[in-house]
Amino acid sequence: QVQLVESGGDSVQAGGSLRLSCTAGNIRIQAIGWYRQPPGKQRELVASITNGGTTNYADSVKGRFTISRDNAKNTVYLQMNILKPEDTAVYYCNDPWDWGSWGQGTQVTVSS
Repeated sequence: QVQLVESGGDSVQAGGSLRLSCTAGNIRIQAIGWYRQPPGKQRELVASITNGGTTNYADSVKGRFTISRDNAKNTVYLQMNILKPEDTAVYYCNDPWDWGSWGQGTQVTVSS
């Protein structure tokens, strides 16, 4: 069982930037996806990265968000630029192929 911890969420104004971190404490990170759950809506996949570094993005964030990994730190990042109010959500990281349990997530709030 992998323990993933999200961090980096904050409250920012539209147009601002944040970098989220996802750290695995017990095993080396393989494929990782960033998910988000806006208020009153379902959780959705935002971006993913494979062990080899291949990335994919939801259309809503493509060109604004960048997912990356630092294997030495066993950490996956989500750089979020040009944030919009629609990006407001709790952000989670997880294995796209085996969700297992979800962590606490990290809150991102974007004000107009």
